[in-house]
Amino acid sequence: MKKISVLIPCYNEKDNVGPISRAVTDILEKELPQYDYELVFIDNDSTDGTRDIIRGLCAENKKIKAIFNAKNFGQFNSPYYGMLQVTGDCVIEMVADFQDPVELIPRYVKEWENGYKIVIGVKSGSKENPVMYSIRKLYYKLIKKFSNVDQIENFTGSGLYDRAFIEVLRRMDDPTPFLRGMVAEFGFARKEIPYEQPLRRAGKTHNNFYTLYDAAMLGFTSYTKVGLRIATFAGAICSFICLAAALIYLIMKLIWWDRFSAGMAPLLIGMLFIGSVQIFFLGLLGEYILSINQRVMHRPLVVEEERINFDEPDKKDA
Repeated sequence: MKKISVLIPCYNEKDNVGPISRAVTDILEKELPQYDYELVFIDNDSTDGTRDIIRGLCAENKKIKAIFNAKNFGQFNSPYYGMLQVTGDCVIEMVADFQDPVELIPRYVKEWENGYKIVIGVKSGSKENPVMYSIRKLYYKLIKKFSNVDQIENFTGSGLYDRAFIEVLRRMDDPTPFLRGMVAEFGFARKEIPYEQPLRRAGKTHNNFYTLYDAAMLGFTSYTKVGLRIATFAGAICSFICLAAALIYLIMKLIWWDRFSAGMAPLLIGMLFIGSVQIFFLGLLGEYILSINQRVMHRPLVVEEERINFDEPDKKDA
């Protein structure tokens, strides 16, 4: 009997972990009874009581398992690490807040049985804030345009991944993984299933400007060279402009020695312009160096604090 693993990363989702657990197990037991399954929660150091609820779920059903991280290791490391720990023939990753519809699970499995090693959900629309959705869509288009790899637009990471692809991820040993890029770069032939992203069932999003910026820069520095190329071209263009301006001022001064007085304004404007360009691209270069530094340090993806039900037989309590 094939086994399906469903991985649900969570952080402060006390209002959602119970309902998502019931929804997923109902789908698996009623619509996919021919498969064995496990439901794995990986908690990123929640502080709102989420862990107590997960412990209760694990006590009720031994097929529900949990990994508790020692601290918050970020929105990318935690789910990636969880994917490497599951035991199924495939793993389905989805968020705890119902923004990845559980109704997609049977469709993922059907395409998996049709031979696809990767089956992913791609947003065709979203009920989230239209401004945020537009910004995300623009980012996906930009990263796809500038990337060396044909990136997947409107893909958040939710989908089904065959054990063969999980083994590829395991061999990569990347301490700062960007799963969306890896699927596009190293993945097998994939099936994309469009869906409209619903609103969160409960609670507030944990994303803020910093986390969104961090996610954007991870993808940008991991899969594009455009930032460094723009810095090179901008430096060359600015140098040419400055040289041309200097020659023009020199010629004008030589021709109209007594009458031409440019003053300090052009000098100050030029200095401020060149200085701002240099500072901007030093920051951009720093993002690339930071990405290199994180990989060179080679810290662990996650440090576990506790596991539940991983050593227990996968049999549901009566």
